[in-house]
Amino acid sequence: MLENFFRTQVEQLLDRAGIAINGSAPWDMDVHDNRLFQRILTQGNLGLGEAYMEGWWDCRALDEFFFRILRAGINRNVVTPSLLLGALAGHLFNLQLPSRSLSVARKHYNLGNDLFRGMLDSNMNYSCGYWHNTADLQEAQEQKLKLIFNKLMLEPGMKVLDIGCGWGGAAKTAAEQYGVHVTGVTISTEQVKVARELCRNLPVTIRLLDYRDIDEQFDRIYSIGMFEHVGYKNYRTYFEVARRCLSDEGLFLLHTIGGNESVGSTDPWISRYIFPNSMIPSARQITSASEGLFVLEDWHVFSHDYYLTLKSWERNFEEHCNTARSGYPVHFRRMWRYYLLSCAGAFLARTLQLWQVLLSPKGLVGPVRIAREV
Repeated sequence: MLENFFRTQVEQLLDRAGIAINGSAPWDMDVHDNRLFQRILTQGNLGLGEAYMEGWWDCRALDEFFFRILRAGINRNVVTPSLLLGALAGHLFNLQLPSRSLSVARKHYNLGNDLFRGMLDSNMNYSCGYWHNTADLQEAQEQKLKLIFNKLMLEPGMKVLDIGCGWGGAAKTAAEQYGVHVTGVTISTEQVKVARELCRNLPVTIRLLDYRDIDEQFDRIYSIGMFEHVGYKNYRTYFEVARRCLSDEGLFLLHTIGGNESVGSTDPWISRYIFPNSMIPSARQITSASEGLFVLEDWHVFSHDYYLTLKSWERNFEEHCNTARSGYPVHFRRMWRYYLLSCAGAFLARTLQLWQVLLSPKGLVGPVRIAREV
């Protein structure tokens, strides 16, 4: 009897999004374990994601499933203890202190370079591509970097800082194609290994370093897909570091995922399994934290491009899993698929955004036109 009650409640919620239980549409849920319904109502997305990892349910189009869930606002109707505890912890504690920041490197970025090589483009750019007149991931990533470096107005000989340099793809491109000297910092030991090899014989220095410890001045600074790990309690410090390290005539470009509302915590499933202690900034949080330090020069939104990027990564991941000699456990494959496609659905629903924010210390003088085309 109680099981039927839980099922009815979930069916009523899903019906608002046009999703059926064991229906024929690609975005419908195929339920294999009826305990799922109580788990959804009591644990929210944490339970939903864990149940998917454990094989309790399937969906042929997870991205479309989450698009409908988020577009209908159903996620707001399920408030669980894990959600409340996460919000409370984010309010009470600084979850992104230097002592805690290494957890995301251990949990995610140090998973294994073979995984990311199989999923990403040849230069291992792990951020949104710029899909301008292209359907190719490699070209989309190259266009993203060209867009960033054109906005920064790079000139040969400039000293450039890459905050959160990843596997070094952006630093390599900047040094090779624009003739600049790049210093990249990351807290991932695995990324350092690949980045140093990728940028060998180029004017690039890769350092294993927390961004808070940078103490050198540069002509230009960029940060691509790293700000999501900073945490709202550290946003002001982050921008203070960037201002301290940037020359008075310099430019700083922040490429980040953004959210429509200011939050102090992240989704419980994402935090537990993918990005520990991560946090999506809002526009208000960015402008508030940078106020008095920088002048806003440009705010570029191309959120749908992240949907295209995530879908491409998911296709590459599935192909990589099918060809990898060692293979990955089914549990991991389902977790990774859930991560990529749930995020894709969030960008499609526009509950997640992609922003490129260009800042200067004093404001650009004259009729400057910020690049959009590549």
